[in-house]
Amino acid sequence: MITERSKQDILEAAKIEEVVGEFVALKRRGSNMVGLCPFHPEKTPSFAVSPSKNLFKCFGCGKAGDSVTFLMEHEHLSFPEALRYLAGKFGVEIEEKEWSPEELEIRQLNESLYLVNDFALNYFQEQLFETDRGKSVGMSYFKQRGFREDLIRKFGLGFAPDTTDGLTREASQKGYSLEHLQQLGLTSEHGRDFFRNRVMFTIHNQSGKAVGFAGRILSQDKNSPKYINSPESDIYHKSKVLYGMFFAQRPIRKEDECILVEGYTDVLSLHQGGVENVVASSGTSLTVEQIRLIKRFTPNLKVVYDGDAAGRKAALRGSDLALEQDLNVRVVLLPDGEDPDSYLRNVGPEAFTGYLKENAQDFILFKTSSLLEEAGHDPIRRTSVAKDVLSSVARIPDALKRAMYVKECARLLDMEEASLHSELNKQIRSGLQKKLKDQPGGGKGTAVSDLPFESEIERQENRRPEAPEDDFCELDIARVLITFGDQVFDEADKESIAGFVVRNIEDVFDSIEQNLFRKIVQLTMERVKDKLPVNPFFFIHHEDQEVQKLAVDLLQSPYEISPGWTDRFEVYPKLPEENFFDDALSTVYRLKFKVIRKVIRENHEEMKNISNPEEVSIRLKMHMELKEKASWLAEKLGTVVPPKF
Repeated sequence: MITERSKQDILEAAKIEEVVGEFVALKRRGSNMVGLCPFHPEKTPSFAVSPSKNLFKCFGCGKAGDSVTFLMEHEHLSFPEALRYLAGKFGVEIEEKEWSPEELEIRQLNESLYLVNDFALNYFQEQLFETDRGKSVGMSYFKQRGFREDLIRKFGLGFAPDTTDGLTREASQKGYSLEHLQQLGLTSEHGRDFFRNRVMFTIHNQSGKAVGFAGRILSQDKNSPKYINSPESDIYHKSKVLYGMFFAQRPIRKEDECILVEGYTDVLSLHQGGVENVVASSGTSLTVEQIRLIKRFTPNLKVVYDGDAAGRKAALRGSDLALEQDLNVRVVLLPDGEDPDSYLRNVGPEAFTGYLKENAQDFILFKTSSLLEEAGHDPIRRTSVAKDVLSSVARIPDALKRAMYVKECARLLDMEEASLHSELNKQIRSGLQKKLKDQPGGGKGTAVSDLPFESEIERQENRRPEAPEDDFCELDIARVLITFGDQVFDEADKESIAGFVVRNIEDVFDSIEQNLFRKIVQLTMERVKDKLPVNPFFFIHHEDQEVQKLAVDLLQSPYEISPGWTDRFEVYPKLPEENFFDDALSTVYRLKFKVIRKVIRENHEEMKNISNPEEVSIRLKMHMELKEKASWLAEKLGTVVPPKF
């Protein structure tokens, strides 16, 4: 395992412009470098690289990070693989630390399980290619499907013979553990082979390792399931794996679209026909993990289903989760009686690809049209259709998308747009309340703003008048700590900006409402207490991805000071990185100003309900003292105290 010190040495030595420059043509623009984003199609460069900060950020698609992040996203490397690549490129010697007994045990177990699956893969392929039974039964099935030998070998297709313990016996003879065979579901508890007389499909993880198998029966036995699959294991989690993703990830990124089908043979047929950006959910409902896996490569999902009634229902059932994860979902229904495998073989790759392009429908509009067709002119059923469609629209995080769908649905449903907006807001409110209840503790203490999204009406109802200022105030605290935390605030005491800020806001820490900003302050407090550096490096490489993303977003700006200010007008504006002293003071003052304003308002409201003259006098005195503090802070901030304060 690479030591923490080596990780830091590698990350500090890696020059972001050299790493990115191997894959993207960069041009100098001021202090930054720009180029066309490698993660999404664009004609005007929005992809910026900052050599001074060692970061990249695309202001179009939002991808951002350091050299390691870039390699992991662009080259699909794991974190250790990216570190080793950078160490080799920049000549950093890697220091390895010994694994703990627990870590070593887990690593050895996983490696052993992968080795057993590799044995099983080779065994199934050997049975398919080299035995009479495999050639006559298994290979015949694949040939009838039209699969070429190169595809069969590439995807690891095979054949499990109809023997009681052929695989188990051979594996044991070669020294593989019976316990591991059973854990992977290759052998039953009675020592028998789990897969028998079936053609085999190998399931790979994103790194291309065999993590499981699916076996399809060849007989017409109605008492046996058509497919049986490997059980969950330490290396195979069904909810996180999509069949074909290892082979599809580069084509998906290239086409900026993922095609989702139902079965293994659908993936194989399309891949062989040149449609390689295709994966399968393997007959199960899509999971959030699978959708997020797709979203790593593209925001565009095209779902291809059979053209029969079952396919139509599956199309309606399977896409709401994808909408919730902000994917752009389109649906293609094939002609009645066809599935992707059969239809491609019938019409050929070119006609099939053309059909997908011409018949792809936006999911929300597809759902509206499909349900309306069933409802006819019945007003009650049309009302149910509206509610059903809006239940899907309510899942979409993007408010602008929701508004556009409501407008289009109002046209299709022949209903008032305002009525649909009202129903949509009810559905969103209901969803938010459910999410709050489902949280530990029933969502107690959770703000609506902590949830993934809300309607504009919800935002207005739940936002206090000072919320925009509060949001900026808290964000600015985080910005100062992340970007300038390690700068010296007081030369005499050698106190850092981080030390000054946390010392001065400790008494108002509880007033910070946004969870992420509270976390930044909390992390800083802990680092200052332990006398550890509070610098951009710490936040950029923090284990919490939200912290990482916020740090990169705050450190990378799409704006630069125009050289015209100095060249033409001889104006010398102060750069943000030179302004940390004033920024630290103002952000502390602003947070305290916010807190005092809140206390003044609360005190004023409580005075309305007090009848005791003595207590009223105490409250008035407190009010005047608070006003004096607020006036002092307002003067420091160059603002005014509002009359109705």
